[in-house]
Amino acid sequence: MKNTLILFISVLALFSCKEEKKEITVFGTNIGDYAPTFTAPTPDGATLNINDIDAKVTILDFWASWCGPCRKENPNVVKMYNQYHKKGLEIVGISLDKAQQKDRWLKAIEQDNLTWKHVSNLQGWQEPIAQTYGVRSIPATYILDKDGKIVAKNLRGKALEDKVAELLAN
Repeated sequence: MKNTLILFISVLALFSCKEEKKEITVFGTNIGDYAPTFTAPTPDGATLNINDIDAKVTILDFWASWCGPCRKENPNVVKMYNQYHKKGLEIVGISLDKAQQKDRWLKAIEQDNLTWKHVSNLQGWQEPIAQTYGVRSIPATYILDKDGKIVAKNLRGKALEDKVAELLAN
């Protein structure tokens, strides 16, 4: 009985001293990283903080009014947004237009029916958010889960819609 009690106390002490594994939070631009945070001006002069987005899935969509491939992709994104917004999808358009192109940016948002959130520091390729995310060509997308973790990037068309559908199904 005494040996059993000593063994039990020893095992109990062993397990109570075991260090718990903690998940390390990594901010970066790779899949599995938590997306870098940012605050930027909206078209109406207010500011948007990415941490204020409350969605199951958020797409960061880097684009510009002068970018032909971006504008060509916009109808696909509009269709997907209209289909999945009420199910938890949010999009933040991040423009690489310059200050002298602000009117063109606003007109493109209206013409292409981009009804989601938009931000830009209007600094072209020097856009701080684009630099933080390492964007070197557009269109570029980062898909974030509800916790702000990057789950996919640079998807377009059917691949983007399929990923959003998959994420919102869970």
